[in-house]
Order: sequence, then structure tokens, then C-alpha cells
Amino acid sequence: MSNSTSTVFFAAVPAAVAGAASFGLASAVQQRATKQVPTTGTLDPRLILELIRRPVWVLGIGTVIVGLSLQLVALAFGPLVLVQPLLVTGVLFGAVFSALLAHRRVDRLIVLGSLGCVAGLSAFLVFVRPTGATTQLANNGWTLLPLAITLGVIVLGCLAVAARFSGAVHVAALAAATGVLYGLTAGLMKVVTGQFRDGGFVEPFSHPVLYVVCAVGPMGFLLSQNTFQQGTLIAPALAIITIVDPLVGVAIGVNWLGEQVDSSSAALAGQAISAVVLIGSVVLLAYRGTQLRQEIESATQSDASSPRDRKGQATWG
Repeated sequence: MSNSTSTVFFAAVPAAVAGAASFGLASAVQQRATKQVPTTGTLDPRLILELIRRPVWVLGIGTVIVGLSLQLVALAFGPLVLVQPLLVTGVLFGAVFSALLAHRRVDRLIVLGSLGCVAGLSAFLVFVRPTGATTQLANNGWTLLPLAITLGVIVLGCLAVAARFSGAVHVAALAAATGVLYGLTAGLMKVVTGQFRDGGFVEPFSHPVLYVVCAVGPMGFLLSQNTFQQGTLIAPALAIITIVDPLVGVAIGVNWLGEQVDSSSAALAGQAISAVVLIGSVVLLAYRGTQLRQEIESATQSDASSPRDRKGQATWG
């Protein structure tokens, strides 16, 4: 085994898996914390002011920082095509941690749906295989504009849907908007890190990208807290965020950073099959999530005079 290969397996892989576990734990902890504070409107900063008083939520933020640090380590020693599929296992870790924190047994269909999301997205990224990446944005503003407008329209559309509907549709729309903002932040952060390597600490402050990140990043984080607060189950929402995030990153890489993707017949077929697995897994999570939510609501409304032990019931609280 060569030194570079051993470095990938002994540094990048463990760091990526540990990072995914950190992100999953943070999501589960943050979801529980958001349930303990008054519900606020979408993008209302008062939610953060309420949450910051909760030590468990602050602990969750620390876990996010650990996850981000491990992600940087993984990307430093391993290729994106390996690290990103490993990081998306965070949706599975999040579902399992959510069950454990709620003292519930793990629901098999939720785990199956989470595994399907991980497998589908991982395969999609492998078949896409972007190459020729840089950390420099295209100089032509007209090259940046179409995708920027598209992402803006998607976010605004998701927020409009969330304002119009309630329940699962509301949460899914918030999750999709969160994923777009997370993906945009990640793509632009790649540019910022390149500026830092080329010109030192001061260089990023002379470009507008850093300031866009400072605006978009907190907005995505706040939306994620709205999503966790208003969703009954963590798995479907986390799956949507986890899927949309890297897909937006791929779009940014291709359109803004000059990456090229594999467009051969075999690759396109693999991408199509992966997309079917992804969509089917999300549908399964949404369907099972609806069932479990109805069970939770039914149990809540049941006659309190005849209580029964539900500790082993397969719910996600």
C-alpha cells in the first residue's frame, strides 16, 4: 500500500466518518433543543436568542465545530469523491442518535430510507466524478448570474411554499431551502480558502465572496433550526438537507469553478439509477415519517385514564 493510499485510509476515512457522526449528533441534539423553546416564524432571529440559553443546544454547536474540523482534515488528506459520500452518512447517524436521545428503539424503515439516501447520493457523486476544479470564480459575471438567479429563485420558492403550507410540505420546503444555502456556503468557502492560501489572511477580506458567505451561512443555519423545530421527525428533513447540499456544491463546481463531470453513457445511466434510489428513499422516509407522526398524535390524544408503556414504541419524538 502506497503512502498516499495509506494516508487516505488511515486519516481521511476515519476523519470523514467521525465528522459525519458529529454532524448527526449535532442535528439530533439541536432538534430536541428547538422543541423546548417557543415556536418562531421562519428566519426569526429570536429563535437563536432562545436557543442560546439552552446548554444542550450550545453543546450541539460545539459538536458542529468538531464536525467541521474533521471535515477539513478529511478533505486535506482525501479526495472529495471519497470524503463527500462518507459525510452524507450523517443522515443515518442523525436518525439513530435521535432515537437514542428519545429512548426509542430504532425504526427499521427509517434506517432503510436513510441508508438508501446515503447509497444513492454516494453513487451519484461517484458517477458524476467532477474534475479540473479550481478555487477561482469565473471572471465573467454572466457566467455566475444564471446559477445565482436559479438558486435565489429556489430558496424564495421554498420559503413561499413553507409560508403557504403546513405539516410535512412546510418542513420539506424549509429543509430544501436550508440545503441550498448550505451548498452555496460550502462552494463559496472553497473560494475563500483558495484566496487565503494564495494571499494570506488579509486577502479574503478584499473580495466580496467572504461577505456573501457571512450573510448566507447564518441564514442557512437559522433555517435549519426552523426546520428541526417544526418537523416532528428528524430523518426526512435531514435527508433532504444532506442531499441538496452536495448537489448544489456540484452545480457550483461545474458552473462557477470550471469543473467537468463525466457525461459518458455509462455515467449518465449510473446517475439516473442513483437518482431513482435517492428519490425512492426520500419518499420512503416521508411516508414512514407521516405514519409515525400520526401514531404520535394519536397516542397524545388517547385517554389518559388508561396509560400504557410506550417506551419501546418505534417513534422518533
